[in-house]
Amino acid sequence: MLMGTSSHVGKSILTTALCRIFHRQGRRVVPFKAQNMALNSYVTKEGLEMGRAQVAQAEAAGLEPMVDMNPVLLKPTGNSQSQVILEGRPIGNMSAREYHKGYSLKAFDAVKAALNRLQREFGTLVVEGAGSPAEVNLKSHDIVNMRVAKYLQAPVLLIADIDRGGALASLVGTLELLDEDERALVKGLVINKFRGDVSLFTPAIDFLEKKTGKPVLGVVPYIEEMGIDDEDSVSLEEKHEQEKPAAEIHIAVLQLPKLSNFTDFDALAAEPDVEVHYVRTVEELGSPDLIILPGSKNTTEDLLYLQEHGLAAAIKERTAQGTPLIGICGGYQMLGEEIADPHHTESEHDAVKGLGYLPMKTTFAETKHTRQIQAECPGLEFLGCTLLGRNMAGYEIHMGETEFLAPVRHPFYITREGGQKVSRWDGALSDDGLVFGTYIHGLFDNDAFRRQLINTLRLHKGLRPLRIQRNRRQEKERAYEHLADVVEASLDMEKLRAIMAEMSRQREGDA
Repeated sequence: MLMGTSSHVGKSILTTALCRIFHRQGRRVVPFKAQNMALNSYVTKEGLEMGRAQVAQAEAAGLEPMVDMNPVLLKPTGNSQSQVILEGRPIGNMSAREYHKGYSLKAFDAVKAALNRLQREFGTLVVEGAGSPAEVNLKSHDIVNMRVAKYLQAPVLLIADIDRGGALASLVGTLELLDEDERALVKGLVINKFRGDVSLFTPAIDFLEKKTGKPVLGVVPYIEEMGIDDEDSVSLEEKHEQEKPAAEIHIAVLQLPKLSNFTDFDALAAEPDVEVHYVRTVEELGSPDLIILPGSKNTTEDLLYLQEHGLAAAIKERTAQGTPLIGICGGYQMLGEEIADPHHTESEHDAVKGLGYLPMKTTFAETKHTRQIQAECPGLEFLGCTLLGRNMAGYEIHMGETEFLAPVRHPFYITREGGQKVSRWDGALSDDGLVFGTYIHGLFDNDAFRRQLINTLRLHKGLRPLRIQRNRRQEKERAYEHLADVVEASLDMEKLRAIMAEMSRQREGDA
């Protein structure tokens, strides 16, 4: 089990690395995280919702993602409230107090059930914790850190991020705050995101081992541009710093307060001729070649945010000048005339006026649509070009039902849902061919469609089109392999295997 001294120290990435390392060794390995809190989620083939970090870890382990890998998902909706998703299905919204003081220990039954199923099927579990195991105010109701480690009697590796500073103090302090039986489960320390000459860090390693009595299993270097999906919105701050001076196409993604599924745009950002900006103000918006309204966990509140901060007016000004606009999921709903929320599933507003680009109204229902889909793009007339696509994979996660107030052209045709054949249209296109929206997440992960869209922007800007530049699936595989190579070379794998074997012997002896 991998735990951290705080959030964003690299637990997810190192879990992904170990999944690939063990998979390459021929083990039947599976990732697990009892509880995620994230707005970035994924839908399994069964139509169940889970955190994206475990999706990447499953891919690294050579597995199809399944909800047992992440039985509890919390999606913040605002005002200290979260939608609670148990075993892939929403069960309602709860305040932080309601969840931590009243429900979390009940949810642990689902955690144990998922763990038991995984243990029967797989030989090795790589388990990820959350935040820090030493949050004393949350500890009695925590179901993702030491409660899991003790239930499994799993050896724990404690990880610190040296790039942010204070790594030694955070390791020593975290161990000090653990109970004695918890501290005994910590079998090794890992320093992550190291820059510079590792040999200069030897005195610090000696100090840590002497001070804590725990071996330092390795110092993992800082890895630039890993190419692996992020789950934590903290990573968006790093995306703000990434600039590509040679990029010819500039895309602005509105960084809404409750932005969800920002991994929709990673494939666009990875293109050599594209720079994706996440913008929060009118000044940051600038004059991009394309504006994207992303998904949102609180669509009405985020729509009001756009209107109150001048962004809605700025977007309208840009589109009037010919800048194209695309809405994904919640962003698609915002493009309509109105969003109604009669059951107050997302906010206290009964209805909010939309941006008015498309003749449609969305009403939030109490039923959530979560499904993998396959779509065709039979001929999307966008910016004077025709976009085509076949067998495009994606998924839907939304609460709303959209009705059209006038005839519209639909850009996509859904042919399969969760493996079943269907026939229905998706999305809408404005009369001037400048604006379209869709419920499809993962649309830009489809290589041919993504390049057609970028080439349309290039032609609109007077640039020549380019051939397909990237293969998203192959690049992710290369990223998993590179990550595994770096981590395997940085960790004392023999010592780790010995720790795992010793704990297995102890469990067998106890049994």
